[in-house]
Amino acid sequence: MPINYLRGFTAPERTDATNRRLGRSLAFVAGAANAGGFLAVGQYTSHMSGIVSSLADNAALGDASLFVAGLSSLLAFLMGAATSAVLINWGRRRRLRSVYATPLAIEAVLLLCFGFVGSNLEHHRVLFVPATVCMLCFVMGLQNAMITKISRAEIRTTHVTGLVTDIGIELGKMIYWNAAPAAGQEPAVQADREKLILVGSLLLSFVAGGLAGAVGFKHMGFVSTLPLAIVLLTLAVVPLVDDVRGRW
Repeated sequence: MPINYLRGFTAPERTDATNRRLGRSLAFVAGAANAGGFLAVGQYTSHMSGIVSSLADNAALGDASLFVAGLSSLLAFLMGAATSAVLINWGRRRRLRSVYATPLAIEAVLLLCFGFVGSNLEHHRVLFVPATVCMLCFVMGLQNAMITKISRAEIRTTHVTGLVTDIGIELGKMIYWNAAPAAGQEPAVQADREKLILVGSLLLSFVAGGLAGAVGFKHMGFVSTLPLAIVLLTLAVVPLVDDVRGRW
C-alpha cells in the first residue's frame, strides 16, 4: 500500500474522502472490539446508553457493586474521550504530523494489553474483569472522540444508534412524496444520498467488525486482538515516523 495513501488516514490535512475512509476503518475496529469484549467479559463497551440505563436501574435497586461497576465504565469512557481531546489539542499546538495518529497508537497498545491480560481472566476474574471493562470503555471513548474531532462531529464509530437514526431520516426523505409546491411553501424534500451512503457504510463496517471479532474470539481467543492492533498501528505509523524523522 503506498505510503501517501497510508499517511492520508491520520495526516493533519483532512478531506471528506480521508475522513470517511478512516471512519469506516475505525467502525470495523470498534465493532470487532465490542463483540470480542462481550464474549470475554460479558458486557458491551462501545456505547454508553445501556451502561447509563443500568447505572440508574442499579441505583434504584440498591445494588452498590453493579452501580459502582457501571459508574466506573462511564468514567472510563469519559476519561478516554478527554484524553483524546488533550492529545489532539497538544499536537495541534506543536504542529505535529501525528496529531491524530497518537490516540490510535495508544488504542493499539491498550488492545494488545487486553489480549495479554486475557489469559488471566479465568483465574482472577474479580480483579481483571472490571479492569478490562474499564480499559475497553476507555479505548472506545478515546477512538470516538478522535474521529468526532477529526470529522467535526460528522462521523462517530463506536455506537450505531445515531447511524440508524440518520439512515431512517434519509430514507424518510427519500420516500416522501412532494406535491406541487404552492407559493410560499417550503422547498421540496430531498434525501442526502451522499450522507445515506456514508452512514450506511459505517453501519456495515461496524457489523462486519462485530462478526469478525466474534468469530475471531471464538476460534482464537484473546489473540484475535492482535490483528486489530496491527490495523490501528498501520493507520497511525506513517505520521508518527514523519514526526520522528522531522525531529532528527
